[in-house]
Amino acid sequence: MFTIPLYKEQFRKEKVLIAQSDSFEIYSFIYNSGIHAVEIKNAKGHLVILPFMGQMIWDAEFLGTDLCMKNMFSEPKPAKTIVETYGCFAFHAGMIRMGCPTPQDDHVLHGEMPCAAMDSAWLEISDTAVTMKGSYEYVMGFGDHYLAQPSVCLAKDASLFDIQMKVKNLATVPMPLQYMCHINTAYIADAVMTQNIPDHAFQLRETIPAHVQPNEQWLAYNENLKTSAPIQTLNTPDMFDPEIVYCIDDISQYAKRAVFNMTMGDKQMVTEFSTDEFNSATRWILCSGDQQVAAYALPATCRPEGYLTAKEKGTLIYLQANEERTFTVRTGIR
Repeated sequence: MFTIPLYKEQFRKEKVLIAQSDSFEIYSFIYNSGIHAVEIKNAKGHLVILPFMGQMIWDAEFLGTDLCMKNMFSEPKPAKTIVETYGCFAFHAGMIRMGCPTPQDDHVLHGEMPCAAMDSAWLEISDTAVTMKGSYEYVMGFGDHYLAQPSVCLAKDASLFDIQMKVKNLATVPMPLQYMCHINTAYIADAVMTQNIPDHAFQLRETIPAHVQPNEQWLAYNENLKTSAPIQTLNTPDMFDPEIVYCIDDISQYAKRAVFNMTMGDKQMVTEFSTDEFNSATRWILCSGDQQVAAYALPATCRPEGYLTAKEKGTLIYLQANEERTFTVRTGIR
């Protein structure tokens, strides 16, 4: 294995081939917006990762299928909050705050990590895999102090890949931790969602966050969903605007490893994770003229309802001084 450090001054507007083997091609480039990107290609498809911007995965395409939500952004934009550049396939939500803030919360949507300016980024390349890694130190005077180390690993001839986050509390006092691997999967008409979690574990979100503007049709549909099985087939697009959200709590009581699938024809998207790491998940479905997403599984440490709600419900977890935790999600298509 060898390592390639990444520096912004090495990137160009045109795509530059920075590494190549029998199994991989790796390119660096800069979007017109000024955002730096790395494309990793294997025989099955490609990932585009933003090494210095939260290490979000901007684009993912495998087996001839675009895995990313339909969105309004033709390219990533310079941003401090995720809503300013909401077009990526996946981002890291958290770390000390996550979710939709209530009016009483003091944080932005999904916290400080999604668009974090990474301190360093590098590639680790072997005969069998390419891994993008990065490091980000968050420190606030009289506040929290942690080290976040995200990574994305793509193996040769693979259409599934691993998204990982390591976070260590560098402070001498406990640190609140809210983390979600926010995977914005494409909405594909008539796709069928299944999982190894029972239907009764799904709870429809009944609170309405500020960004949702309900109409009478949606309110009636939402009321019916409260007493019916969770949505399985994506065949009523008119009912998914505004968004429909389900929450799944205490997943470890149902499975040691949670496996969620979305099947369309002879292909199947998959998201799986250890419930020792993620004991909560969210399903987010939206089909509007501007945005279409079927995030059939968003693994998390708690519900995405903001910091204060998690604290009040007792679902907020803490990292002790110098404690480190690792979260890994396998996702993609097969």
